[in-house]
Order: sequence, then C-alpha cells, then structure tokens
Amino acid sequence: MTFFAPFTIPFIIGSLVMFSVLLVKYILWIVRLPRIDKRLILHNIFTTKSLMAVWEIIRESLLHVRIFRINPVLGFMHASLAFGWFLLIVVGWIETIAYIGGEWVPLHGHVFFKYFMPINGITEHIWFFEQLMDALLLIVLMGVGLAWSKRLRSRLMGMRRTTKHILFDRIALTSLWFIFPARLIAESLTAAIYGGDGFLTGSIGTWLSETLPSNILLNLYEPSWWIYSSLLGIFFITLPFSRYMHIITEIPLIFLRRWKLKPTTERKSYDRFEVEACSRCGICIDPCQLQSDLGINDVQSVYFLRDRRYNMLTLKVANNCLMCGRCESKCPVGINLNTLRLNSRAKRRNIPYEGRYRYLRGMDRSSGEGRIGYFAGCMTSLTPGVQRSMESIFRAAGEEVWYADKEGGVCCGRPLMLTGETDAARKMVAYNTDLFRRHNITTLVTSCPICLRVFRESYHLDGIEILHHTEYIYRLIAEHRIDLRDDGRTFAYHDPCELGRGCGIYEEPRKILNHVGHLAEAKHNRRDAMCCGSSLANSVINDAQQLRIAQRMTEELEATGCDTIVTACPLCNKAISRVSTHVPQDVAEVVAKNILN
Repeated sequence: MTFFAPFTIPFIIGSLVMFSVLLVKYILWIVRLPRIDKRLILHNIFTTKSLMAVWEIIRESLLHVRIFRINPVLGFMHASLAFGWFLLIVVGWIETIAYIGGEWVPLHGHVFFKYFMPINGITEHIWFFEQLMDALLLIVLMGVGLAWSKRLRSRLMGMRRTTKHILFDRIALTSLWFIFPARLIAESLTAAIYGGDGFLTGSIGTWLSETLPSNILLNLYEPSWWIYSSLLGIFFITLPFSRYMHIITEIPLIFLRRWKLKPTTERKSYDRFEVEACSRCGICIDPCQLQSDLGINDVQSVYFLRDRRYNMLTLKVANNCLMCGRCESKCPVGINLNTLRLNSRAKRRNIPYEGRYRYLRGMDRSSGEGRIGYFAGCMTSLTPGVQRSMESIFRAAGEEVWYADKEGGVCCGRPLMLTGETDAARKMVAYNTDLFRRHNITTLVTSCPICLRVFRESYHLDGIEILHHTEYIYRLIAEHRIDLRDDGRTFAYHDPCELGRGCGIYEEPRKILNHVGHLAEAKHNRRDAMCCGSSLANSVINDAQQLRIAQRMTEELEATGCDTIVTACPLCNKAISRVSTHVPQDVAEVVAKNILN
C-alpha cells in the first residue's frame, strides 16, 4: 500500500525536529542531575510510584482534573484539546488496523489516513469509526473555539487576564488554533470527492459536493491537505521553544516528582522540567494581589517562569513577588513556584560567606532550661504582647521552658533566604542548630510562621519536634492542661500565608478560637486566604503599596461583622493594626486572657 505524498513532508520534518530537540533536552537534563536525584530515580522507578505517575498523567495531562476544580469551563477547554487530540491519535491507529490489518504504516500514514484511503482503493467505510472520529474532532474543535474566546474575551472564561506571549508562543498558538479547522476542511473535501459517512465531515462533504463544481473541489483538495500538514509541521517545530513544551514536559515531571525529586534553594537541572512544564495558562495571574490590588501585570509567576526559561530574568521580576503562595496553590501543574523564585534570587544576589558572621561565636543570649524550647522570632519583637502571652500560657500549663531569644539573638535565616542570601542563611542555620542541640530541647515552639517554615524545611532537627504556638496551645487544651472560658466574642481569623499555605496549619487556630467564642470566616480563607502585603519576600514594592494590599485584605475581615480580628503571625498582626479600626490580636493573646486555671 502507498502511504506517501509530497504534502506530508512538512509534517515529517516537523516531527523529526520536535523529537530530536526533545531527546537532546531530556538527555542533558537527566545527565546533569546531581547524584542524589539519580539515586532517587533508580530507587523508585520500579515501584508502585511509577504506576501512580501514570494515573496522574491520565488525570492531569489529559483530563486536567485540577483545572476543572478551579474553573470547569477552562477545564473542559484544556481537556477537550489534550484528551480529544490524544483519542484522535489512538482511535486513528485502531481505525487504520481495522481497515488494513497488521500491516506496518508510517506515522504520517495514520495521521493522514483519510487521504490515503482512496489512493489505496478503500471505498467501503466503517460506519462506527467514521462517527467516532468525527465526534472526537468535534470535541477538539469545541476546545479550539473556547480557546479563541478566552483570548478575545477572557472574562467570559472567568479570568480577568490572560498571558502575554513571545514570538514562538504566538506562532505555535496560531498554528494550533488552525490545525483542527484545517483537518475538518481537508477531510470534508475528501468526503465530498470520494464519499464519507461521518455525521460531521460527511455532512459538510455532501453540502460541498452539492454547492461547488467538481473542478473547484479537486483544485481545493490537495492544497487543503498541504495546509493541514504545514500547520502540524509548524506547531511541532515551534513546540520545544514555546509554551507548548509543557505538553511533553509535564509527563516526565510527574514521574520525577513521584520518584521524590524536587527543587531546592540550589539550582539544578531538575528545575528545567518544572520551568518548561508551565503551560502559561494564566491561572496564576488572577490570584496575585500585586495584579489585583496594585495593577502590576508583568511579574506574575507565569512571566517569571517565561523569563527564566529564556534567560532574560531580571531582578525586578525575580524580586517583585510576595511569595505568599496564592498562585502556587492554584497552579494546575503543581510547579514549586516559591522554591524556583528562591534559587533564582540566590543566583543573582548571593554573596558568598567570607567570615562575615564570626561575631556569632559564643553569642548565646538564651535563658531558662526545659524540654520545651521557645523561639519567638524577630517579627514577634514587633508585637511583644504575643511573647508575654506565651509566657503566661507556659506558666498556666506548668511548663519549664528554655527561651532561645528572650533577650535578643539571631534570626532563623529565612529572611536572608527570601532575598537570595543563601550562604549567609546557611551560617544562621548552622548556628541555631548547634544552639538547639546544646540545650537538649525535645520540642521547639515558635510564634512566627516564617521561623516555623524554615525550621521544618531547611533545618535538620531530627529528634526535636517543631510546633507553631497554635499547635502547641491546642495540644494543651486537648490534654486539659489549660481550660478556657467562652467570652462570647465573634472572631474573624486571618490565615497567615506561611502558616496556612506554607505549613498546612488551618484547623488548630480555628479550634482554639471556637473554645473561646464564635468564628466568622472571611470570603477568602484557608488555602485561598489573602496576603497581608508585608511579606519579607518582596523587596520592590514600597510601604504605601503594602498598605493598599493590607487594606483590602482587612476590609474582608471587617466585613464579617466580627468583634475581633485574630491572626497567628506577628507580621500580619502588625500589618492589620496599621489599617484597621479593630485592634488585632494573636491567637496566643486571646488564649492568655481567657485561661481559667
């Protein structure tokens, strides 16, 4: 049988270029992985983790379940394009086998099978495949229509903004938009000339045969297949250099994640999989308060990843981020956006350690002794009432406590990490780790979510339990070591970014407040809670801009009609106090004032 025609050349060239570039990229990225990552791959590749990765690929790369949960219309758009195209390929192969048996057919023979059917004398059509292939093509065309609508009127799709594209994105996007309409036209013209039973292409073909003279149909026939093949070729050639690299890259990324690989504050080749798995869908734009509150539209994660991918990342884009995690929580690909921000800043701003922290030697200002260690944190100094309240709670529980920084001391190191000073941060981590070990504590309690996160993620404190004070207080309540009275107040609780999205602590603060009064939830809460704007991670926006972000967030809390606004972060507490008519309180302050025993 014959399965070649000149019009297939653009498709063949495009396929060869795409697969060659992808192969080179993936080999280089894997070879350059550090040894520990390679060991993780070898250790996990032949386990159930690989099967779980396959299932995740089906759910997320094809069906886009996460996007469905965020926005059902967007979910259908992505799924119809991805899963619809996938099924067109798979069913197309099965269709080819149904017609000609097990004979080998080149890749382009399957893609353009409708063209090669009459050439090879196939005149009888299998009704089932005609209808199924038309149905799948219609589903994909519906996705294309929604994509056009999203680009023209994003608000119709529930999005305030869509992404801005570079040249290769525009070329790939345009070709993708017209691939399937071109296929519809080519297959309909084939049906008009040679016959077809499909409800879509067959019906259009019948209409064309009744409307246009046969000589015009014949003149349009070959060019229509050339256009279809050329669009496919252009898309494949531009894919490795455009946003659509995500179509292929998300698959190995899912496997690598299941095998326990992840980005770190140090750059490594694994980061390439995360960066190039970004589809630039734009879902991360709307949650960004820099965009919604300040009108800053060019620094969001989608643009950060784009600029990093093409080696045009600037300090302005790298540093202008609250790193609040709102965009990361919405990312349908699950990219570790904050970690990538951190290691981008480290490359640009890090000053290697040159003995600048020798003064730390012997600087131990801690006091007291006990199995419980309390690290208030630098930010807690801004709200001394929190530290005093914790002291009252410790006394009420009969706890002997070692205070790490009651008389001042060193920082946890996370502010340095957030600005890219990783070497200086490492020195802080080493000093504090030695300090904690030296005093033989078994539990470390902190009132600062920033400190909590760095203790859990960047320190190696095996054998020491690390708790936020809300976790510790709720434990005291559950064990009846302290009892609280209900003072009848209604509380609006603000979820701090680092405590909620950063550490996953949502329930303990709410359970504590429900012991004391009644809880009123703000419109945006828990994983979707808004940032206070005073993030240490952003070194670009000014004080007035921080206040505008805090104002909007606080207005939502006040709209609950609460008596008291409560948070569990000293930095958020300070931000709220600057813009609210309410006097905000920390969970610890609420508890300390209502202890019965």
